[in-house]
Amino acid sequence: MLEEALEHLVKGIVDHDGDVQVRTKGARHGDILEVRVHPDDLGRVIGRRGRTASALRTVVGALAGGQKVRVDIVDTDRLR
Repeated sequence: MLEEALEHLVKGIVDHDGDVQVRTKGARHGDILEVRVHPDDLGRVIGRRGRTASALRTVVGALAGGQKVRVDIVDTDRLR
């Protein structure tokens, strides 16, 4: 459920919504939601001084209902 909600929120922000991918990874201290977007949209998802990314983390944290969840925005350019 969190994965779909985060994907919906991110698709509303970006220009290339077909390139949005959200994956869940399990970790010791809770789940990690990895967000991957088109390189041109990375700045939109992070926002000025990280405000958009922080807001996304706040919303997902509220939806998690006490469950530990971390949201990571992955820079796909650095992986190549």
